[in-house]
Amino acid sequence: MAQSEVKSSFPKENSGRAMADLTIDTDLARKILTGFIRTEITRAGFQNAVIGLSGGVDSALACFLAAEALGPDHVLALRMPYRSSSQDSMDDAKSVIDALGVHTDTIEITAMVEPLIQHFPDMDNRRKGNIMARQRMIILFDQSEAFKGLVVGTGNKTEILLGYSTWYGDSACSLNPLGDLYKAQIRQLGKVMGVPEVILNKAPSADLWQGQTDEGELGFTYDQADRLLYLLIDQRFTPEECVEAGFGETFVRQVIQRVRRNQFKRVLPPIAKLSNRTVGYDFLYLRDWGT
Repeated sequence: MAQSEVKSSFPKENSGRAMADLTIDTDLARKILTGFIRTEITRAGFQNAVIGLSGGVDSALACFLAAEALGPDHVLALRMPYRSSSQDSMDDAKSVIDALGVHTDTIEITAMVEPLIQHFPDMDNRRKGNIMARQRMIILFDQSEAFKGLVVGTGNKTEILLGYSTWYGDSACSLNPLGDLYKAQIRQLGKVMGVPEVILNKAPSADLWQGQTDEGELGFTYDQADRLLYLLIDQRFTPEECVEAGFGETFVRQVIQRVRRNQFKRVLPPIAKLSNRTVGYDFLYLRDWGT
């Protein structure tokens, strides 16, 4: 996907952070991503997609892309609220469903997760949130069998790099069309594709407990993270160059530490090597090998 180069001189904002151009060619991105969804699903022998629809911009965009790639009749959008989930999230998800005309169901997860949560009275919100995310994953993959489709992921590049997801929860999917788009780019493409403005402009939240926001948990904004990660990952800047470009040294170190610490979430579990042809080391083929 085409991205413009970072300018040679970095204009500074009042915060001192660098300005990196995250503008994408939305028409090209749209064409590539709808083609990706269509190709990956059909070559695996399926025609349908299943998506967990939270009411946020990421899942909304994934649903718009899938509906365009496969047709609305081939998409199942699931709302999976917990008892503390906000009504606004439910309503925003419904606005996507109504706009696209996709298949839908609402499956309440409270009764499914409460027995485990109640078994540990001192359980903190992070553990509760992980349980909810993994229960939703169970539902998505159960419905993928019932609907005869593949689960389309909704994680963006910013979240994946920072490790801001639940391992085998919201990070679990069959294919992910959004994983190479930073949060700012998700909004760019979402606007062009018709994602409702209220969803584009809302504060990002996993909606795991009342008042929870992504940026409140992370300790910095997606805008800050996007621009720094673009320089570190896409432009291969050193930490020192990022500081020179205007980012705070503490912030740079914090983000780098998160990216490194969460590498295990981005790869398959390592296998201990005993033979001459170990899966993942010597036995390496493309995912469509043999088809």
